[in-house]
Order: sequence, then C-alpha cells, then structure tokens
Amino acid sequence: MLRLLPLLLILAFTVYALIDCLARDEEEIRALPKVIWVLIILLFTPLGPIAWFLAGRAPRASAQTAPGGAPDDVVGGYSLGAPGSSAGRSGRPLAPDDDPEFLRRLDEQQRKQRRDETEER
Repeated sequence: MLRLLPLLLILAFTVYALIDCLARDEEEIRALPKVIWVLIILLFTPLGPIAWFLAGRAPRASAQTAPGGAPDDVVGGYSLGAPGSSAGRSGRPLAPDDDPEFLRRLDEQQRKQRRDETEER
C-alpha cells in the first residue's frame, strides 16, 4: 500500500491542476491557450502540472482593501481594487451587502415606503 502513495499523490496533483486549469477564464491563463495547457497537464504528468502552477496560471485576484477594511474603489458594485493592482479586473460584482450603491438605494426605498405608510394614516 505504501508503494501506491507516490502514484496516488501524483494522480491527485494532476487532477487538481486539471480542474484548476479548466476553472480559469482565458484572461487568467498565461503563455498558452487553455486547450494546450490541458494537453500538457495530461500528457506530461507530473511535469505538466508543475509547469501549469509555475508558468501557466496567473494568481487569482484577491480583494484589495483600504486600511479601513473597505475596498479601495467601487463603481456600480464592481471592485476596481487598488490602483495598479489586478484586483477586480475580472469585473465580478461585489455581494449586495458590500455594494454601497445598492445599500444607498435600499435605504432610499425603505424611507420612501415609511413616508408613504405615514401619509396613508
């Protein structure tokens, strides 16, 4: 059983690299197209997955926060990250409770609803 451990680790590493490659958008992949990386990962195990992690994938954009803990720049619910950083470049929207514009509109709607209820009485 102990002799199978290295083989299982290589197989798990290859499967992880393959899933990671397939889950990324084309903009997040460096050097070669996604299809070529999939072939390299599958055909050149274990060197293919190692090459993928070293040269093929760009690091995922992490949320950049200002010293106060809020995103540096938010426009229309989309985080732009710090100037010069790659955060938010994928154009993913913030969660509604993190979007100041959404919260402002929600507050306005609630105030209007309260005003309307007060006027009806």
